[in-house]
Amino acid sequence: MASSLSRTMRTRKVVIETAGGVVASQHRLAAEAGAEVLRAGGDAVDAAVATSFVLGVLEPWMSGPSGGGTMMLWRADEGKPVAVNYGMRSPKGLRVEDFPLSGEGVAGDLFPWEKVEGDVNVQGAKSIAVPGVVDGLGQVHVRYGRIPWRDLLGPAIAHAREGMLVDWYAALIIASSTRALSADADAAALFLEDGQWPTISGWTALAEKRLDQSRMADSLDILARDGSRALYDGDLGAAMARDVQQKGGYLSHDDLCQYHAEIQSPLSFSYRDARFHVMDGLTAGPTFAHAMQELEKSVLDDKPTAFAAYADALKSAYVERLGKMGDTGESPHAPGCTTHFSVVDRAGNMVSQTQTLLSIFGSRVVSPSTGFLMNNGIMWFDPVQGRPNSLAPNKRCLMNVCPVIGEAGNRRFAFGASGGRKIVSAMTQMASFVADFDMDIEATFLHPRIDMSGGATVVADEAHAPEVLERLSKKHDVVTAPRTVFPYAFACPAGVMHEGEMNTGCTEIMSPWGDAALEDEE
Repeated sequence: MASSLSRTMRTRKVVIETAGGVVASQHRLAAEAGAEVLRAGGDAVDAAVATSFVLGVLEPWMSGPSGGGTMMLWRADEGKPVAVNYGMRSPKGLRVEDFPLSGEGVAGDLFPWEKVEGDVNVQGAKSIAVPGVVDGLGQVHVRYGRIPWRDLLGPAIAHAREGMLVDWYAALIIASSTRALSADADAAALFLEDGQWPTISGWTALAEKRLDQSRMADSLDILARDGSRALYDGDLGAAMARDVQQKGGYLSHDDLCQYHAEIQSPLSFSYRDARFHVMDGLTAGPTFAHAMQELEKSVLDDKPTAFAAYADALKSAYVERLGKMGDTGESPHAPGCTTHFSVVDRAGNMVSQTQTLLSIFGSRVVSPSTGFLMNNGIMWFDPVQGRPNSLAPNKRCLMNVCPVIGEAGNRRFAFGASGGRKIVSAMTQMASFVADFDMDIEATFLHPRIDMSGGATVVADEAHAPEVLERLSKKHDVVTAPRTVFPYAFACPAGVMHEGEMNTGCTEIMSPWGDAALEDEE
């Protein structure tokens, strides 16, 4: 089918160089909150805390306090990388027998698992896993933070009191999930109007439509006063668990009390003259490392050669991932709900953080006591038993997230992306753009990419030069797709770069909300 999209429109984002810190986020106001923390003398970790919580308010379908993910740090003051794993876990009380296979083929959300009766592993209270992001942020703040925790949550509380503005982009996202959201009364009350998608704020600036996030604001205020463990050990966590159980889920207060994020050594490896640091374990970090190690065997003389090598390396990496880690990929057409942001402060400390609810709007269940939209982390597990990633109680979820810290020449960068299985493809190519082709951050983010995520087909940006597409087609089935605002055929990256005494930042050029905010901005 012929696309009706313009073929002459060109989109790019301006990259500004600064000696101060930079925050690059999928929401401009979240980036601004982080930059304001840097202006107040905060560390990159302080800025990350503020940015993370604001994203949970202003991109509630992407991430939030009930989600999970990972963080990669570069500590310039210590000269080393640090990894923080705050991934989700399945509740201890989960009953595998509650997820019988329907025999109807493949489920229709992110992963091509066999369909479960009632899609209870995809949507609803039974799909909710134990969240981790708040504990992860709390732990790194205790270790590296300079600004009081309460002050860092202040911007998120203020945004929640005001309520998220429903502009055309927000209305588009909500409209895409209206039917699913209507199944939960509390989700429908928060996001919908009379069971329908919300009225869009007016074409002029005279009319505004905002979500009522006052209950979320109250919960964030409790976290600000009582600390991160309030969501786990305190009454707030008990109330959230009670809400989930009343809706038929397994999450218990004991699950929350026993949850602790892990600060660990990263997976670090060399690539030609560069060096990369990623999260090890049940993430996409090992898949990224495999792809880069395969790529190192190739001589990248020109762009056609390079993209052919990218496709081969990614194909090999996904064969390894699918065979040994148990993750059989995701539907390439399904929207993810992950978000990513990166921070560099004036001293060169860096954060690359990816956080998620998993599906768009997570479980599509809202905890009425807390106002938090809940994750559907149980969908990360294969419902068929006897496989490495099979569904089981009290088990760590396998994630596709891949925040990267890279060192190439006199450049150090913190990159990451949202986009599920598309993330590894993006990170592999963008890392090579810097390491092999000496691209700065603007050229890296602007350059067209491919997606090769374990399937038989290479999806190529239609902006590629004809000789690149011709070279790819010699060995692979290739389809082309444009970079668009919605949906995303490729991952949605955000990143910062430190070079010499200067810092830069950029986000996906088609992201209408994404932007980089500068510490030095007035």
